[in-house]
Amino acid sequence: LATCGQDDPESEDEVYEVVDLTEYARRHQWWSRVFGNNSGPIAEKYSVATQLMMGGVTGWCAGYLFQRVGKIAATAVGGGFLLLQIANHSGYVKVDWKKVEKDVNKAKKHLKKKANKAAPEINTFIEEATDFIKRNIVLSSGFVGGFFLGLAS
Repeated sequence: LATCGQDDPESEDEVYEVVDLTEYARRHQWWSRVFGNNSGPIAEKYSVATQLMMGGVTGWCAGYLFQRVGKIAATAVGGGFLLLQIANHSGYVKVDWKKVEKDVNKAKKHLKKKANKAAPEINTFIEEATDFIKRNIVLSSGFVGGFFLGLAS
C-alpha cells in the first residue's frame, strides 16, 4: 500500500491510498461473500443422507418433467405424421419422395461435416461432466435414482 500527498502538510492534494486489486481479489473472493466461507465441493458441506435426498428430489423433478414433456412431444410429432399420411392418401398432399430422399442425404452429409468440427467442444463438456460426477458421486447417484423414479411416476 502506498499513500500520496502526506509528505507535504501544506499540499492541497487529497490523501489517497493505492490498493493492489489482484491481492484484494485473492483475499476477498466473491463466492465467499455469496455462499459463505465453506463453498467447496458439495461433499464437504453436507452429510451423505442430505446429498442423497437433494439428488433424489432434483432427479425426481427432472424425470417427471422429462416424462411429461416427452409425452407431449411424442403426441405432437406422431399426430402430425398421422395427419400428413391421411392427407397424402386422401390426395390433398402430393409428396415428391425422390426430392425428400435427396434432401435427407444432403442433410446427412452436412451433419457429418459439422459433427467432426464440434467434437473438441463435446469432448471437453463430457470431461467436465465426468469430473463433476466423480467429485459428487453421492449426489449424482441420488439424482439418477430420482430421475428414474420420476420417469416411472
